[in-house]
Amino acid sequence: MSESRFYHIPKSGKLEQCGSVAEVMSRAKEGGFFWLHYLEPTAEDLEPLIGLLDIHSLSVEDALDTNQIPKIDDFPDSTFIVFNAFSYIEKALSVQEIDLFLSNHFLISVDRIGPDGKPLLDGIEELVQREMDTGRLGPAFVMHTILDVIVDRKFVAIEALEDELTQAEDAVLERPAAFDPKSLQHIRRSLVTLRKSLFHEREVFVKICRKDCPFIPDKAIFHYRDVYDHLTRFFELTETLRDVATSLMEIDLSMRSNEMARAANRTNRSVRRLTFITTVFLPLSLLAGIGGMSEWSMMTGPSNWRFTYPLFLVSMAVIGTGTYFILKWIVRRDDEKSDGEDNE
Repeated sequence: MSESRFYHIPKSGKLEQCGSVAEVMSRAKEGGFFWLHYLEPTAEDLEPLIGLLDIHSLSVEDALDTNQIPKIDDFPDSTFIVFNAFSYIEKALSVQEIDLFLSNHFLISVDRIGPDGKPLLDGIEELVQREMDTGRLGPAFVMHTILDVIVDRKFVAIEALEDELTQAEDAVLERPAAFDPKSLQHIRRSLVTLRKSLFHEREVFVKICRKDCPFIPDKAIFHYRDVYDHLTRFFELTETLRDVATSLMEIDLSMRSNEMARAANRTNRSVRRLTFITTVFLPLSLLAGIGGMSEWSMMTGPSNWRFTYPLFLVSMAVIGTGTYFILKWIVRRDDEKSDGEDNE
């Protein structure tokens, strides 16, 4: 059996804890309503409620499956709501399911253990009692308190992601070379997950605020609209943060591409210089090879070396200088042509 707490709430609004479901149902016959609060329930906890409270078996099946998307399902004798609670601890996003069964005479809440080892709805009884003390009695008002707490606590996770995104933005703009783009990808994935959940949760509140839920009285709708406004602001904030994360990823990619282009240009200039030098010395190397051949000495003869070798050196200097200026002119012409094509 899971850790469970059962409360009878009479017309006075005072939470009276009972020891079993049978006891709380018996006391509710005298007046008021009851609230069953489960923590990490098992099938053994929830399946008996199908017969006791006419809860639909499909809703119990969904409550036991913790991978449902937020939704609201109306059945003849109750309404079933799936909602998500967010936690962001040590740069890890946790999205966990909370389930609610609502009727005119009871509310059943299914809580989970969060990543910090505490219940997601820790301290909810005190907040519900405060709600009851204001005279807002009924299962719909207890559910409003629970949903209000869940929505308000979402902001803690969203704010933590916003702070992390701000740090990433500073790192991208100030230290682009040392920045790790994986952190931005992680933030964006978390924001996409939050946005998806908030989108479905907003649809839940749209249905409630349209008065499509038969177990929520009109006097409670105004309180649900206030929670809906908070949820809408969080949804829009998450969308904005997601767009910022996407823009930062594009900026980071652009800066890395520019750096790679600059590195490629530096490499090209170095290769061009080496090619230039090699081309200048290529004909000189050829002439030097010819001058070093024994056939050259035989052709010029021993008596003509005073004239032939100086002439040979002068020829090498003229050819080297001419080659240098010709290549420089070719390079300048190609650069001007490339600049003209870029401007077009």
